[in-house]
Amino acid sequence: MKGTVGELGEFGLIRELTSRLTTTPAVRVGPGDDAAVVAAPDRRVVASTDILVEGRHFRRDWSTAYDVGRKAAAQNLADIAAMGAVPTALLLGLVVPAELPVTWPTELMDGLRDECQVAGASVVGGDVVRGDTIMVSITALGDLRNHEPVTRAGAQPGDLVAVTGWLGWSAAGYAVLSRGFRSPRAFVEAHRRPEPPYHAGPAAAGLGATAMCDVSDGLIADLGHIAEASKVRIDIRSGAIDIPSQMNDIGQAVGVDPLQWVLTGGEDHAIVATFPPDVKLPARWKVIGEVLNPSALPQVTVDGAPWTRKGGWDHFGDIES
Repeated sequence: MKGTVGELGEFGLIRELTSRLTTTPAVRVGPGDDAAVVAAPDRRVVASTDILVEGRHFRRDWSTAYDVGRKAAAQNLADIAAMGAVPTALLLGLVVPAELPVTWPTELMDGLRDECQVAGASVVGGDVVRGDTIMVSITALGDLRNHEPVTRAGAQPGDLVAVTGWLGWSAAGYAVLSRGFRSPRAFVEAHRRPEPPYHAGPAAAGLGATAMCDVSDGLIADLGHIAEASKVRIDIRSGAIDIPSQMNDIGQAVGVDPLQWVLTGGEDHAIVATFPPDVKLPARWKVIGEVLNPSALPQVTVDGAPWTRKGGWDHFGDIES
């Protein structure tokens, strides 16, 4: 499609975006009315929201609009899964300049739609407005299916700490991109389009997970949220975490210990959870630590000692890679 957003107009843009969408049985009323209607058989709705701002959360010279759509959907749908819920729907708030080519928001919508299909959800509505900077606001919804939510506050001393999904891949990809390279491609793509293990969240709830979180800010930071909410200490065993050989190669090339990316990188949206010690975990879960009684040490330690290097994501600070 040729032309700009301004030439197409608000309602023309909305028609173009909604024409690209698919639906699921959970959607009773989709885009086009005053509001969407999504079935909530559990009678409880799990909700999460995020905002992505151009230049802060994505760069158009690094990522396509389709990439941004996949990433925006993934980081919100992962939050739903990390509560032990099944993603059902997604709402989009989009701010774009009038001179932006129409192809950008349409490709963004394609990315949102396709990532929703991976998670079993669908885009059910939203809003578009004119602004000077591209901003993508996402609200994701989910259903607990008669299970209790798994919060950050249930970890108990003696529990195992286990993770499923990638760790450090996005941060390694960011390091590659920030130095002007585009390979190794697998790590660059992990930064552009994270692949959260959506089904692992509800499965973990069924296995008896006591606390759970998706790894968006970095493993240490996100386990810190669990430790603080649960009033415990968590110790990570660095030797239990697999670091791919290519990540080691990238680390040598840029002068960074890859363990830094694994422990503090974030944005992979892996799922980390605590489980009672007698739970038999499927192979997809890797045990990487344990929950301990609180002590004078920091709430999260690595191999029994404080982690003194900087890292993790802070929206009011600078990213550490």
